Amino acid sequence: MIKKILECVPNFSEGRDAEIINQIAAAISKVEGVFLLNIDPGKATNRTVMTFVGEPQAVVEAAFQSIKKAQELIDMRLQNGEHPRFGATDVCPLVPISGLTLQEADVWAKILANRVGEELKFPVFLYEASASALHRKNLANVRSGEFEGLEDKLKLAEWQPDYGPAQFVPKTGSIAIGARNFLIAVNFNLNTKSVNLANAISYDVRESGRIVSEVDLTTGEIIKVRKPGKLKAAKAIGWYIEEYGVAQVSMNLTDIDVTPLHMAFEAVQQAAVFQGVTVTGTEIVGMIPLKVLTSAGLHFLRKEHKSVDLTENQIIQVAIKAMGLDDLKPFAPEEKVIEYKLQQKLLK
Repeated sequence: MIKKILECVPNFSEGRDAEIINQIAAAISKVEGVFLLNIDPGKATNRTVMTFVGEPQAVVEAAFQSIKKAQELIDMRLQNGEHPRFGATDVCPLVPISGLTLQEADVWAKILANRVGEELKFPVFLYEASASALHRKNLANVRSGEFEGLEDKLKLAEWQPDYGPAQFVPKTGSIAIGARNFLIAVNFNLNTKSVNLANAISYDVRESGRIVSEVDLTTGEIIKVRKPGKLKAAKAIGWYIEEYGVAQVSMNLTDIDVTPLHMAFEAVQQAAVFQGVTVTGTEIVGMIPLKVLTSAGLHFLRKEHKSVDLTENQIIQVAIKAMGLDDLKPFAPEEKVIEYKLQQKLLK
């Protein structure tokens, strides 16, 4: 049994070319001691999220090989999609799952970042728990301006890379690498195609909220202030996904102990009703820990005053139905839950 489990969830700026996606996945799978658990491509976002786990040294080696392969195969000058991005491997987080602290994951993240900068020779930024400065902690700040603004951004003193050359590499762009706690990437489906409505809902629920105009009671002037949203540890935007024909509120939950998935679902539901639309379901991007589903299932059972004396599978099925996890496509817990997938791999 693996004693120390480190998870890596790289996001590659390619979600349409199966051959490229398969070659990147093969680069990961070739590393001994690494278990590739999930490959989640998106056509509209033109982005693929891969999830793999293993002992830290093996995971870092697999991460490097996947970044190297993406640099070889993806040309950012030709890339386009709905999702914000600034590099071929846009972001590469390392997440402690078992037997590791966040601080230990940070050490491994910096080992990886240093190697990418030195050997692959393109700009590397540290973010989240690995950030070298407060303004670099948030991925949205690091990626601001996206690929199109990267060349000018690299000329700024406050945006010199942590590793690698401070030079714009047109084919590859840049990358954000860092240690972080477990994050859920989730999209809430709406019964509308309106991006404006999806954005309005996202502003209501995300922690950063929205900018509003208020009257300064001292001067009488109209001033701009930020009104926080309902959820802590939540980032969100609205977009339209052509392949599904629906608008979504796309959200990252950065601390699931503070804001669990079921809480986010209900907050989006309430905000949607206020905007005159309905949440029809939920799409999980990548993989999730088992406790996300069991906590949600128990929450909805208690909310309806039903017995919680059910099997684990029954509780999971309650969560799937309550949040519409199978709205766009079948939801298979054995494929989406980290613990289940790792157990399958270890038994082979």
